[in-house]
Amino acid sequence: MPWFAYRNGVLCAEAVPLDHIAAEVGTPAYVYSTAALTDRYRSLADAFAGMPVLIAYAMKANSNLAVLRHFGALGAGADVVSGGELQLALKAGIAPGKIIFAGVGKTRDEMALALKAGNTGIAQFNVESEPELQALSEVAAGLGLRAPVAIRINPDIDAKTHKKITTGKAENKFGISYRRAQAVYAEAAALPGINITGVHVHIGSQLTDLTPYEETFQRVAELVTALRIAGHDIRRVDLGGGLGIRYNDETPPDPRAYAELVRKHIAPLGCEIALEPGRYLVGNAGLLLTRVTYVKSADKKTFLILDAGMNDLVRPAMYEAYHGVVPVKAPESGAEIAPVDIVGPVCETGDTFAEDRPMPPVDQGDLLAILSAGAYSSAMASTYNARPLAPEVMVHGDRFAITRRRPSIEDMTALETLPAWLSEAKA
Repeated sequence: MPWFAYRNGVLCAEAVPLDHIAAEVGTPAYVYSTAALTDRYRSLADAFAGMPVLIAYAMKANSNLAVLRHFGALGAGADVVSGGELQLALKAGIAPGKIIFAGVGKTRDEMALALKAGNTGIAQFNVESEPELQALSEVAAGLGLRAPVAIRINPDIDAKTHKKITTGKAENKFGISYRRAQAVYAEAAALPGINITGVHVHIGSQLTDLTPYEETFQRVAELVTALRIAGHDIRRVDLGGGLGIRYNDETPPDPRAYAELVRKHIAPLGCEIALEPGRYLVGNAGLLLTRVTYVKSADKKTFLILDAGMNDLVRPAMYEAYHGVVPVKAPESGAEIAPVDIVGPVCETGDTFAEDRPMPPVDQGDLLAILSAGAYSSAMASTYNARPLAPEVMVHGDRFAITRRRPSIEDMTALETLPAWLSEAKA
């Protein structure tokens, strides 16, 4: 990750030393590189040059407004999975016509919000079930509108990724069975509030092998051809996201090789192509800056106890995920390496970032950087143990800005109210 490198013995985000950020903002804090965000977006856009592509950033990976605004300025749309995300995308300046609404549990209120967005409505609803299709038709017809719809197809293909982030197998909750696709499209065509525009598929996240993609694209191409023969005007193919990144020793697919599969199987259909990258765009563009609170020597272990916890970065606890951890101050050449457990302060044994991780000597008060924390870190953060959400910082060259401040306890309790009988009681 060239955007995070040692300069004069200190780890920097672009040209900003991380210890400068820690001194001004405190720790823990998320730090994002605008150069990295730009590089990742352009690498994908360039790979698909010459094809009619909408890159709809999957904002569930990181919904910081500054990140959204930056991608919007580069030309991206947004893939949203809730009414809240829809409103954030609009607030960040992303045009409704570049927004795709996915997710298995859209409510009628969320549907109405999307249909009325910007007085034009969004680009597309990715519908995941027949009950949702019926509900969307009723909401749209009630507003005198027709909802643009792509039906999400579940191709029953193993993405060969972690079981909690695979989405394209028959036992997953997502999409409609490939075998029932034509029947459901016929049903959709008969509904008064539905305008069929495309086909959607997304088989999982953090894919490092292109084989499942090729199998999926072949099935999608066959389905589009069959649907057109049946009289459906399929104008867009939404291929989802899922391209993996490097956390440890993975070899992620080259976006150009991924694009070649799309050119081979999907481009000949003459459709607009939608992509929904999330982790690929932001994962390696961010880190979690933290400080060592204590170094604890136990009978069988040495623990580095950090001021960041699983509430700030839940992926290791939830997915057994690997994240690199490095000192902000460059270790001395030839420093002795020893295994340590790197843990947080949360009262859970699962609040562990790494076990038996080889590390150079680290002292109490030292700063560490937990790498590849741009995706599913701040977005999945919580206030468990009444710990404030960590601030978010964006770096641009030799400048940085706080894009979300750390809330105070007063901020955290501002939405709470004591009932009258407790307000009147003496403590």
